[in-house]
Amino acid sequence: MWITDWTARAACRNADPDALFVQGAAQNRAKLICRGCPVRTECLADALDNRIEFGVWGGMTERERRALLRRRPDVRSWRELLETAKEEYERSVEDEVDEQELVAS
Repeated sequence: MWITDWTARAACRNADPDALFVQGAAQNRAKLICRGCPVRTECLADALDNRIEFGVWGGMTERERRALLRRRPDVRSWRELLETAKEEYERSVEDEVDEQELVAS
């Protein structure tokens, strides 16, 4: 399920904002904040669609986002692409759980 009010649920909502706008090796530490975030995909889509140039968003640095945008210039809506991918992933996980429950019973 896609979450439109993702900022209210972000793992970084109570973090020091300066911790996400760092350079060099500190970016790897900033990316750790995103690792378990429940709205990481929504955050990344927003950053890509709005061409946000600075900071760590959705677990990606500005350099990683620029590289992704260069590799996929055909993408018109990152939200649409990532929302579809997220839904397909969630369905596959649900199917796997259902399958395991059938085997166990």
